[in-house]
Amino acid sequence: MTTLPPEREGAPAPAWPPSPSTLSTHLHRQVAEGFGADAGRYDRARPTYPADLIGRVAAASPGPDVLDVGCGTGISSRLLAAAGCRVLGVDPDLRMAGQARAGGTEAEVSRFEDWDPAGRSFDAVTAAQAWHWVEPAAGAAKAAAVLRPGGLLAVFWNAFEPPAQLREAFAEVFRLLVPGTPGAGFWARPALDAYRAMGAKAADGMRQAGAFSDPEEWLSHWERPYTRDEWLDLVPTTGGFTRLPEDVQARALDGLGAAVDAAGGSFVMGYSTLAVAASRLAG
Repeated sequence: MTTLPPEREGAPAPAWPPSPSTLSTHLHRQVAEGFGADAGRYDRARPTYPADLIGRVAAASPGPDVLDVGCGTGISSRLLAAAGCRVLGVDPDLRMAGQARAGGTEAEVSRFEDWDPAGRSFDAVTAAQAWHWVEPAAGAAKAAAVLRPGGLLAVFWNAFEPPAQLREAFAEVFRLLVPGTPGAGFWARPALDAYRAMGAKAADGMRQAGAFSDPEEWLSHWERPYTRDEWLDLVPTTGGFTRLPEDVQARALDGLGAAVDAAGGSFVMGYSTLAVAASRLAG
């Protein structure tokens, strides 16, 4: 268990997917809303979340009622439901929410900051791979407003860590095709460093809300094997990829596929799932 320090001045922002802090408001919205363009692929290809983290969230929640912010297609919502939670999802994209409903998750369509709880309250508010699209302080204040005393706010992200040789090969693909852009930068350093920067921003937002215990970092490490085709199915679901010109997307996928072929046609992706969690103070 680690208590998170305040965000450091000059801490690195995640490079790929592009950090919302590096985007104009218009482009930020375009990237955020782009995930729903192929909601079925997103639901199929995106990684799961580790059982130990989901279990810890369920155990730390004082009750079963969970609001899943930015629920997307319901990947995390279904895991929480399987752990015994009653989950309501909220997502700004109608297509993503529709996919979540098709998978059994009750979902409402709204930006979290604008969402009307209609008098409802919850034992936990979660966000999986989504809190960086929410303004940290405003989001934490909104979460505090809908949480019961002692309720849990837990936001978490999956950080990719391919084998070192493949990470360099992936970086080279983007360096050649789109030099100087986030795609190349992302693979130049461990992804966990970038997500820790986002986690620090989330923690500072919780502190600014003035309604939470000091945020903690929870970290889970796990692995998932990928075939070449499975990896290439996932890549277009990452933020900003589909905003590249179509010919660049095709060449990038060719290059990434060739890199996996050179590694034997499959590889094991290491994942670090980083969570930032705090409890709603009484009163």
